[in-house]
Amino acid sequence: MRIAIFGTGAVGGYFGTQLARAGEDVVFIARGEHLQAIRSQGLRVETPKGEIVIQPAQATDDPAQAGVVDVVLVGVKAWQVPETARAMRPLIGPDTVAVPLQNGVEAASQLAAVLGAEHVLGGTCGTLSQVTGPGRIRSIGEMHFVKFGELDNRARSSRCGISLGRNRPGGGRSGRHTGKNTPCDSARYL
Repeated sequence: MRIAIFGTGAVGGYFGTQLARAGEDVVFIARGEHLQAIRSQGLRVETPKGEIVIQPAQATDDPAQAGVVDVVLVGVKAWQVPETARAMRPLIGPDTVAVPLQNGVEAASQLAAVLGAEHVLGGTCGTLSQVTGPGRIRSIGEMHFVKFGELDNRARSSRCGISLGRNRPGGGRSGRHTGKNTPCDSARYL
């Protein structure tokens, strides 16, 4: 599965690193000094259990360079979602789904307004992570999750058959389908 992390900050960087570590084909969309550090030194995530380094890491500031992907995890700040939706169009193919990781209720509808509802799942996540410098993230928590579901609350659909991190070491998963979109209807999950 090819996955784009659009917004490789604390949240996107943490989950993208875990997916890359699990063997997924991950491309990081980043900018500035953070992008340069990821390209030259890899993406480093410090956790209570040790450091994870993805090097080389596929990283770009140009979504067109990344091309069409299967899944886009949207890790930008909530106020950046409308602009991000327009910028991510080159990543979207006929079967691509975008999953917002923001807490709150507007991100999925903002993505759907630009990309079409057929390309969007509702989503949210939880992690205690922060960017500590260019190309570096520190995670201090033990519980991390990505939850996603259909926007119309229908039962599990084929679009929700994606399993983020299906090859994760230890057999765990970093993402799961919730059956309903209720996580996205709640204001906070951290």
